[in-house]
Amino acid sequence: MKLVKVISIVFIVYAALVATFESLLGYYQPSGPSALVIITSDNDGKKYRRVLSRLDSNGQLYVARNHWPRAWHRRALNNPKVEVVVDGAEANYVAVPVSEVEHKQLSEAHPRGLVFQFMTGFPPRYFIRLDPR
Repeated sequence: MKLVKVISIVFIVYAALVATFESLLGYYQPSGPSALVIITSDNDGKKYRRVLSRLDSNGQLYVARNHWPRAWHRRALNNPKVEVVVDGAEANYVAVPVSEVEHKQLSEAHPRGLVFQFMTGFPPRYFIRLDPR
């Protein structure tokens, strides 16, 4: 019974650590040369801005869902006509889910570190290709 209690406490502390880390990332919205802003919309046309890491691979622009908060990802798939701000320039794109082969290539080209995965609670990773429109 004591082991169950210890495991439960460790799990609760870990979950709190992940929630705090994810909340701070969302609050501070890191930016820099490897960041972009994606502007998605819901079914009512309301727009949402989210800062994401930009992935360039083979001349294509990609973003990845690397965290548990993922409303932007769901909106991009439901309404794939998105706006993207890269280096201060805004352009229109279509958000396209990648194939399994493309996913594997991107995962190998842009690996996530173990510390990052630990701090974010080992979320699944999904890529979106941003095709100009």
